[in-house]
Amino acid sequence: MSSGGPYDPYNPYQPPPQYPPPYGPPQPPPPHPYGYPPPYLPPQPPPPTSLWGSLRGLRGAEWPPLRVLLRGGRDRIHGCVWVAALLPCTAFLTLPLMAGYVFARSARHRAHLLFPPRGHRRIEDPDVARVQRVRAWTAVAMSVLLLVVYGKPEDVSEAQQQYMTRLAVTPPLLLLSGPVVITFLFRMASPAAKAYMRPRLRAAGRSALAYVGAVTALPLLVVGLVMVEVRGRGDLDPGFPWAQLALTAPFFWLLFFLAFATGPAVRTGFNSAGVHAALPALLTAVLVWEFTLISLVTGGLPPGPPAVQVLAVLAGPLSVTAVVRWELHRLRTRHGVTLRA
Repeated sequence: MSSGGPYDPYNPYQPPPQYPPPYGPPQPPPPHPYGYPPPYLPPQPPPPTSLWGSLRGLRGAEWPPLRVLLRGGRDRIHGCVWVAALLPCTAFLTLPLMAGYVFARSARHRAHLLFPPRGHRRIEDPDVARVQRVRAWTAVAMSVLLLVVYGKPEDVSEAQQQYMTRLAVTPPLLLLSGPVVITFLFRMASPAAKAYMRPRLRAAGRSALAYVGAVTALPLLVVGLVMVEVRGRGDLDPGFPWAQLALTAPFFWLLFFLAFATGPAVRTGFNSAGVHAALPALLTAVLVWEFTLISLVTGGLPPGPPAVQVLAVLAGPLSVTAVVRWELHRLRTRHGVTLRA
């Protein structure tokens, strides 16, 4: 019997066996960085959401249902507070607040479905947005400086009145100016671009009609409430409370709807921003010159010497037009967006 050889188990000098890749001898597990194995941690429940934490998240995210919002404050608010909130002497305040939250949540959800808050730009350009913010804050600072240097007390009240007037006339002015700018772009567009724009024009028209319908329904509901009130006082109609509730509920829902829909509707041009990437810039240039004419007609020239007055009147629309021109240039050179495409 021979002994030895490369695979002789009794040969103390034989080399260790070689394993073909990717196999090899079993390796021990790597040592834990802290010297001991990690302990087993069962899955932890999510931290309870406080009522204040729930309220802080209402601005940007979807509003939670009322039961979820109340459940968030159940562990943070003492039970005596809940009992006191439901007493008859305080229910006249807490119950309308709860009902108002339900109405506001429903109206906000519908308004943001119809007018997405962040749908005012098809192409987001951080440089353009930064220049627009700088221009806007510069305009505010120059207006305040003009009032401080040359203004009188009546000029301050007139400036506040012009600001409120601008807020009031912006939606109807946009409804009148938007179709003109859209018609201009549609006539300049190529046949392929027109086929792309048609369904988006129909969607924008439906959203604009919905907003106009909500605005029109509010005075009609007010007239209906007045008529129901007069009839209920005179005839003592037993159905008067139900008729009043049937008109009051949609009235407050429409108020909440318009409060949440007006801002996104103005920013998106009643969803016309999706029709053409250059449309928001063109609408901005048109609106700023219209606002300048309205301010001159309603309030006259700003305070100061004649040269300062002319500069104050023309600086705003000219600077906005320059920014719009630069934005259109960037859309054409960086994104290939032209007025005919």
